[in-house]
Amino acid sequence: MKSILEHIKSSNDLKTLSVKDLEQLAVELRKFIIDIISVKEGHLGASLGVIELTIAIHYVFNTPIDKLIWDVGHQAYGHKILTGRKNVFDTNRQFGGISGFPKMQESEYDAFGTGHSSTSISALLGMALAAQLQGKLRRQHIAVIGDASIASGMAFEGLNHAGVTNANILVVLNDNAMGIDPSVGALKKYLTNVKTGTAKEENIFECLNFNYTGPIDGHDLPALVKELERLKNIEGPKLLHVITTKGKGLQKAEENQVTYHAPGKFDKQTGELQKKTNTIEPPKFQDVFGKTLVELAVKNEKIVGITPAMPTGSSLKFMMDALPERAFDVGIAEQHAVTMAAGMATDGLVVFCNIYSTFLQRAYDQIIHDVAIQNLPVIFCLDRAGLVGEDGPTHHGVFDISYLRCIPNLIIFSPMNEIELRNIMYTAQLGLEHPIAIRYPRGRGNEVNWQVPMKKLNIGEAQLLKEGTKIAILSTGPIGNMVSELIHELDNTPAIAHYNFPFIKPLDTDLLEGILKKFDHIITLEDSSAIGGFGSGLLEFANTIGIHKIIKIFGIPDAFITHGVTEKLYIKAGIDKTSVKKYVQQFL
Repeated sequence: MKSILEHIKSSNDLKTLSVKDLEQLAVELRKFIIDIISVKEGHLGASLGVIELTIAIHYVFNTPIDKLIWDVGHQAYGHKILTGRKNVFDTNRQFGGISGFPKMQESEYDAFGTGHSSTSISALLGMALAAQLQGKLRRQHIAVIGDASIASGMAFEGLNHAGVTNANILVVLNDNAMGIDPSVGALKKYLTNVKTGTAKEENIFECLNFNYTGPIDGHDLPALVKELERLKNIEGPKLLHVITTKGKGLQKAEENQVTYHAPGKFDKQTGELQKKTNTIEPPKFQDVFGKTLVELAVKNEKIVGITPAMPTGSSLKFMMDALPERAFDVGIAEQHAVTMAAGMATDGLVVFCNIYSTFLQRAYDQIIHDVAIQNLPVIFCLDRAGLVGEDGPTHHGVFDISYLRCIPNLIIFSPMNEIELRNIMYTAQLGLEHPIAIRYPRGRGNEVNWQVPMKKLNIGEAQLLKEGTKIAILSTGPIGNMVSELIHELDNTPAIAHYNFPFIKPLDTDLLEGILKKFDHIITLEDSSAIGGFGSGLLEFANTIGIHKIIKIFGIPDAFITHGVTEKLYIKAGIDKTSVKKYVQQFL
């Protein structure tokens, strides 16, 4: 059969096709995505689930003049392929290639960047109201909100406002009962009842003044085209409820939707995941967190765990399986997670609130007002701190030190390895006088034998790892392991001293004062923003005690770092081993 997809250069080419041709295109588009992601890796299940919906929207609407937002953005692979990026799709998420998420700078078809969730309705309403003010009354505005994004507070804020306007918007609710993990909460139960016809008579979206249609089969292309054509001619806010299957078209992905959200490499014919080698590797930091939390919680009945929709990604799933009554997935609701943690802490519970570093930014006000001002000892565990790789700037956790360091009462800790992570978790659950943020990276650590007895740490204490005479390198977090490698490559020169500062706040000022007085050359190293980070804190202290030396800060520069493998991103940011080594060698 003659290929249709190979002749699609933009969404305009879809207009020449019949609906029957569109169904053949859906088969080809699904296969194209599976073929590439099986080898190159990426988000799979979400995009497979919206193939028909993607085609129907571009067929019916006049994109990019009509504005289309994908929420969450990992649903947008089919959209990218149909809008001029088919020939470069094999560079998806790779350094120098296209982004794995919609990106305004990448294409006029990407109306709004959406790396996390639940922003689409607010952004879309802003676009629609702007269009009204500028007399662009025929322009259409469509948001596809799926993978549980509708459950976030911000989505409700958008719905609440949109419902009292006459804005020309269409919210397409992609209801697949899945985020990365299964959806949770009362709204999920309500939508399930709508699907089964057992919902209460009043419809929540109609009550919010939306013209509601559905639910309809999101894989029935003729039905989708017909309904979208009808809705295009209806004024005011509209909501189309479509039912889809995440991973549609690949049996393994349909059967195991959590694993196949982003499965890594797999066999494109069978869906079987690529077998891992039997090599014993250090664990992922998230698994050290998850398993250690269970270990501690079994002995300390006051411990509870909270995560906003990331139980598998954060490994809180271990506690949810072992102690389900004490582990809470609150859905995509970071603000709620933080304030709920504060509420639990007021009653004496030991709360581990686990949130990806970049997503904690959403709850900044709650950290300050609900936790820090009240000095509640919530234990924030910030997964994915630092540069995270292929997910790019929306997911890099590089601002946490800077935005947390200025908050009074808050302790900040960055473990160099898995053992330090376990020790600080143990220390925190014994009882702290203040809240604490523990930041650790995505991926594997360095310690194969990490399950050693835990010990209590002294708050604010740093360590000398290697004596030196001339140059002091002060590192925080796992990037410190790179310093150890660098010193080894320089034949363990006696000129270089290495200090590990796991406590970014409070700093070990006694040790730090001695370092500042002793060494001619001082270097700080961190995998976070150089502005306001660990190195900045050291400079501030040096100024306070009247020591004026050149202190070289290696950190993320004042720029948003692109996507790609972490090793290449370290080089781009100038915090790789070669860059540090080159700087050091000029003083040896």
